[in-house]
Amino acid sequence: MQLIIGILLAIIIAYLAYRARSLDRSGAYAAFIIGTVIFGLGGWRWAVLLLTFFITSSGLSRAFKERKREANEKYAKGGQRDAGQVFGNGGIPALFAALHVFLPEANWPWLVFAASLAAVNADTWATELGVLNPTSPRLITDLRKIVEKGTSGGVSLVGTLAALAGAGIIGLEALLLTPTGSNWIFFILVTVAGLLGALFDSLLGATVQAIYYCPACRKETERNPTHNCGAETSQIRGWKWLNNDWVNFACGVFGVVIVFVHYI
Repeated sequence: MQLIIGILLAIIIAYLAYRARSLDRSGAYAAFIIGTVIFGLGGWRWAVLLLTFFITSSGLSRAFKERKREANEKYAKGGQRDAGQVFGNGGIPALFAALHVFLPEANWPWLVFAASLAAVNADTWATELGVLNPTSPRLITDLRKIVEKGTSGGVSLVGTLAALAGAGIIGLEALLLTPTGSNWIFFILVTVAGLLGALFDSLLGATVQAIYYCPACRKETERNPTHNCGAETSQIRGWKWLNNDWVNFACGVFGVVIVFVHYI
């Protein structure tokens, strides 16, 4: 029955998100798969955390559009999330929701599920709200270097506080919804794992993520093979295969690693 309810809920959420233009067609199919696994196999507690991430990230992507216009020219994709983005953000949480089926009495799958979601939520909040920082961000690998808003690897005070808040809301929900044996250390661990995951995302963006150059706009961008102006872009640094979707995936993985390191 839980699986059936999970499938129905996943269909409804994916359809509504597609109609609201938060997801494109491929993103809606991917959201259905991720939602089915987390809603159907994890249960309502796991669903609450996923919905918090999805609803807040979708809402923030629509907010402050005018102030984000310049930064959006650098981002790999627009406001509609595709399958790559959905799997990049939700793949790791879905894996541990599925693992919960085989280890129903263990708390650690729930903990690392929360940490991975805290990381991608922190990264999303930082990306969407960091552009509101009154001054230009600085490169995470060299805080003396000022970069344009939207630059991969750029960090700011507002963006970092937004990342902390994004991780914290998932950490708080995880604390409140943990069936047994939770304490405030649990909240702190998930929140810290989420914040560090978002910072790791920025580190990858500043070092090895594939970055391109638009000769028409004379700007760096994550977009390839063409910029949103229509001009062809050329790679100027990073690993070609490491696009934004893989960086988001690595962000979630890093949140999990922080939890495992704590328990080793």
